[in-house]
Amino acid sequence: MSTGVEARGNFSAPTAVARAAEVEVQAGGHTGCYAPVKKTGGTVSLEHVLCALRETKEERETRIRGLFSFFDSNNGGYLDSFQIEEGLSAMEIPADYKFAKELLRVCDANRDGKVDYQEFRKYMDDKELELYGIFQAIDVEHNGCILPEELMAALVKAGIEIDDTELASFVEYVDMDKNGIITFEDWRDFLLFYPHEVTIENIYRYWERAYLVDIGEQAVIPEGVSKHVHASKYLIAGGVAGAASRTATAPLDRLKVILQVQTSRAHIGGAIKRIWMEGGVLGFFRGNGINVLKVAPESAIKFYAYEKLKGVIGDEKGDIGPTGRLVAGGLAGAVAQASIYPMDLVKTRLQTFGCEKGNAPPSLLKLSKDIMIQEGPRAFYRGLVPSLLGIVPYAGIDLAAYETLKDMMKKYLIHDGEPGPLVQLSCGTVSGALGATCVYPLQLVRTRMQAESGAASYSSMSDVFLRTYKGEGLRGFYKGLFPNLLKVVPAASITYLVYETMKKSLDLS
Repeated sequence: MSTGVEARGNFSAPTAVARAAEVEVQAGGHTGCYAPVKKTGGTVSLEHVLCALRETKEERETRIRGLFSFFDSNNGGYLDSFQIEEGLSAMEIPADYKFAKELLRVCDANRDGKVDYQEFRKYMDDKELELYGIFQAIDVEHNGCILPEELMAALVKAGIEIDDTELASFVEYVDMDKNGIITFEDWRDFLLFYPHEVTIENIYRYWERAYLVDIGEQAVIPEGVSKHVHASKYLIAGGVAGAASRTATAPLDRLKVILQVQTSRAHIGGAIKRIWMEGGVLGFFRGNGINVLKVAPESAIKFYAYEKLKGVIGDEKGDIGPTGRLVAGGLAGAVAQASIYPMDLVKTRLQTFGCEKGNAPPSLLKLSKDIMIQEGPRAFYRGLVPSLLGIVPYAGIDLAAYETLKDMMKKYLIHDGEPGPLVQLSCGTVSGALGATCVYPLQLVRTRMQAESGAASYSSMSDVFLRTYKGEGLRGFYKGLFPNLLKVVPAASITYLVYETMKKSLDLS
């Protein structure tokens, strides 16, 4: 019997004794399945695993010791993260989905930063039991192998739709002896060092990251949504969540904009009084209508652009890697931002339009018409450059901070497994706030360029920087930052809660 994952590394071939124990049978027109393994009907035990692999206890012990020795290159009797990473690299596991640190955390039961043989053996026992359980669930005919149609049925049941070509690629990648079916040995070798919970969705995404594409970091759009049966429903759920979040935080957004455009000493109390005097309670929601209208086109354009850019940036297998994801995400954000930018400028003009109490501000149509007639079409793109310049730095800081915080959470709080929704929400909130703070000066410059018109308006982005620095100092670039940060927690929480509620309403749970 094989030592496990040797086909992806440089292990010895299976022994003649083990090969002699393999009995191939016909299974629905497919050859290569082992003799049928009966459904357990209860708790899975290592006896079931041994039976499925046609191994004796002694052979399994030898296999696991061989794997441990392979990783333990310096014969120290324990493994650290460097040795695990080196071992995975030797097995030719693509760098994008190496889980060296996660694997160390899962194996390291006593948290001493290294893994001895007993800890390694315990991980192997638990993982093979877990893999056998899901293998049995997919192998509905219980003939000892997973047929392509069974794998397709499991993916569809999980809400993932792939075409026949992708299914064939999936089976071919896992099927080490290339006979068109997946034995438990193939299944184990493919997933043995995947340290997270094994579900059909996680397995698909694990393969997708290794062989096809990586969807990347998209706000409220789950990884793999482009392959999902209900992709349009996810976009609807995300759109409704975004609209609800923007509406709930609209007062803070208008307060931020009012403070940003003040060139004199800005006071939150004075800004609140001004908003109240101009329109009462409804004054705090001025501009929210067009802000909500932006959600659907912005999300759709960004999502479509990201998918197209992956095809351009990715290699022949569609793999774009972490840097590619950052570049594709930044460019997609830039395309979406430029496409809906006129709406954003009109929103800012509406929010900063001064009017006496009792007098209504101009309608969106009239305001847009006045800008076109008095300033020309180019006016709708004032401030676009600083807006675009902030996208990639924000995404990079946000992603780096998020991954760092998530790793810290996994190391010091949850110790193993993947972080749950609340941990992810917390990490996302903090990383988003950090990213927004770092690029806030660019946001302030954009807002000032959008709001100003006429002879006294700023001539360029550098003009805004220079005049702001001379008149207000460095603190001037952070006017309105406090209400902007106050938006972060409620915005993220409302988006998450509404999104989850919409998923249930649309039967996406």
